[in-house]
Amino acid sequence: MEDCDRGFDLEARLGILEDREQRRTLSPVDRVAERGYFADPVGGDLPVLDADEALVFSSNNYLGLTDDQRVQDAARQAAATVGTGAGASRIITGDTMVHHDLERLLAETKGTERALAFSSGYAANVGTITALQPDVIFSDERNHASLIDGCRLADCEIVVYDHCDPSSLRDALETRAAAAESTGGSVSATAGAGADADTGDEDESWLIVTDTVFSVDGTVAPLSAICDLAEEFGAWVMVDEAHATGLYVDGGGVVQAEGLADRVHIQMGTLSKALASQGGYVAGSDALIESLLNEARSFAFSTGLAPTAAAAASESLHLARHSEAREQLWENVAHLRDGLETMGFSIPGESQILPVVVGDQRDALAFADGLRARGIVVPPIRPPAVPEGESRLRVAPIATHDRDDIITCLEAFRTVGSELGLL
Repeated sequence: MEDCDRGFDLEARLGILEDREQRRTLSPVDRVAERGYFADPVGGDLPVLDADEALVFSSNNYLGLTDDQRVQDAARQAAATVGTGAGASRIITGDTMVHHDLERLLAETKGTERALAFSSGYAANVGTITALQPDVIFSDERNHASLIDGCRLADCEIVVYDHCDPSSLRDALETRAAAAESTGGSVSATAGAGADADTGDEDESWLIVTDTVFSVDGTVAPLSAICDLAEEFGAWVMVDEAHATGLYVDGGGVVQAEGLADRVHIQMGTLSKALASQGGYVAGSDALIESLLNEARSFAFSTGLAPTAAAAASESLHLARHSEAREQLWENVAHLRDGLETMGFSIPGESQILPVVVGDQRDALAFADGLRARGIVVPPIRPPAVPEGESRLRVAPIATHDRDDIITCLEAFRTVGSELGLL
């Protein structure tokens, strides 16, 4: 037993990632904005910012508010008045008026009775799904990892349906309903947890979960059709508006754009993308928020969202609702999409995320390197983040890019695409 080694061969794992060209690195930037100075990839060494300034077309800082003076002032004021951190879980002593002001504004924007802020979007998704304890979850095959992990941790039956495909979801719902009927059971989304998910012997609780804007595909979920199916089969709907919050009607998401606030039971989102801060939230009924406050472990057992983050998110949401940032973003999106499509690139989806699918992983890496050499930062998205053969450049303009920035980006795409024989 003296020679027994039950540890982990991490070097071998890293070697496998190297062979697959899937090893990630860190490359710090001097500031989070539409342009910046990047360091070379670093390990444990201190980064050195010695590169030329580059245009960033890969950030989730969609409205460009991270370096907005008004947002920074809100964070500074919260730090000076309340403190830099919450200091404890919110159910202990980490609850502040800054948190409640943010939650009031989120609920107003999302058209719900209440909202609850979490320390991260990941914590919001995992905490909400596990607290609900559904018997069966119907999940879009391309949902975000936090939704997938929440489903797995909920210890229930998971049914995956085809991406953004209402007919596939209907088939899944009908199959599950038929299985319950064949055993003499009934199906009810309002029943409590604890039903036998394998046999349908008792009433079951069903939850349909989907992103609204999918982060690497740029696609938008067919929410109205999903709500129709949920109502037909008695299920609840939970949506992840991480890449939609702040970008649509009155600073809301796709739910608000399509007028579905009264048909979606759970609206989740993040504060770390268009709202230029950190954290996540869930918006819904008073009963939902009270349940999560008491039963979501990721809320109760995490230090509360930093007051500085809450204040920054509140100011960003205000600006998303009342400034021209949204209009500027969508103008940039339209200009960039039109230019890329005119070159011959196929840009799937209908959101602010513009995926340029090149297919081969090596082509994606070479394309990203070529763009970077021309001062454009658009990292490649490759397996396992996307399926084999679907590697891409995920292009995401920011509201604060000006017209010359968009033209520079398009010219770089044309040059590199031609050099690689992809145009």
